[in-house]
Amino acid sequence: MEVPDDAKLVQRCLAGDRRAFDGLVERYQSPVYNAALRVLGDREEARDVAQTSFLKAYEHLSSYDPQHRFFSWLYRIALNTAIDTRALRRVSSGEEPVLLADTTPGPEALAAGESTLLAVSRALQGLPVEQRHVIGLRHHLQLSYEVIGEALQLPLPTVKSRLYEARQVLRVLLRDERGGVP
Repeated sequence: MEVPDDAKLVQRCLAGDRRAFDGLVERYQSPVYNAALRVLGDREEARDVAQTSFLKAYEHLSSYDPQHRFFSWLYRIALNTAIDTRALRRVSSGEEPVLLADTTPGPEALAAGESTLLAVSRALQGLPVEQRHVIGLRHHLQLSYEVIGEALQLPLPTVKSRLYEARQVLRVLLRDERGGVP
């Protein structure tokens, strides 16, 4: 059985097949949730943002341009929704946002070394938000430079330079974290 691509699912949905959108939700619920979690650092808020993002995408599906990747369009909706949620939280509570997902070490972290994971988490916190986003998209979601550019509405050279700069800053931060050991 052939799995329909995103454009076909969007077409079917726009033609009145509500179940076609379920395929898009199933395909992208995890990356959308993870993106929201990285921005918000709170699982419940990330779930709410993911649901809201899919609802917004469904309501505005007619504005989707099929010449672009559906995921890029959806990711931009999710990112904007997460940023808006974080801003509202900051205004209403005066709380400083936590921009990383769960830093509690799990079994993989224990195997890899808890101290290394915590050092990387702290170093990521030291990056500017723009750099943290490109690092997350490239290394966590393993997206191509082109897709990252579409998702963040950035030209390809900007994506590459932000990744380069982020990696350089991370290298310095990790070296400092280890007491100067490269």
